[in-house]
Amino acid sequence: MTEVKEHKIRVLVAKPGLDGHDRGAKVVARALRDAGMEVIYTGLRQTPEMVVEAALQEDVQVIGLSILSGAHMALVPRILELMRTNGLDDVKVFVGGIVPDEDVTALKNMGVSGVFGPGANTDDIVKYIRESVSAQA
Repeated sequence: MTEVKEHKIRVLVAKPGLDGHDRGAKVVARALRDAGMEVIYTGLRQTPEMVVEAALQEDVQVIGLSILSGAHMALVPRILELMRTNGLDDVKVFVGGIVPDEDVTALKNMGVSGVFGPGANTDDIVKYIRESVSAQA
């Protein structure tokens, strides 16, 4: 009988930009931890460079960006660009927060694999991450 050790999914939860509200990010981080994932939470007011550096240092499989300020169309492209530059093409990115419907398609076309608005069910986010990571394996 061979024992297969399952590796925990590593997720970086980041709050890029000047938005000072992090309750949603903390709720998601807690739900992911409760689901057995290893979660690294960066805290408030992270620059895109800080987010990508943390993802590199922590060797994560998924980055969750919580953006309530409306700056998602400026922050996300910069983060994705830095990820590509640093060889993080295989890391999945999801965005949570206030994202108008017309921006969801644009974000997905840029490379964001999931967008979750206010009140999103944390079970849906857990399922999305598990499916995203297992599809890569």
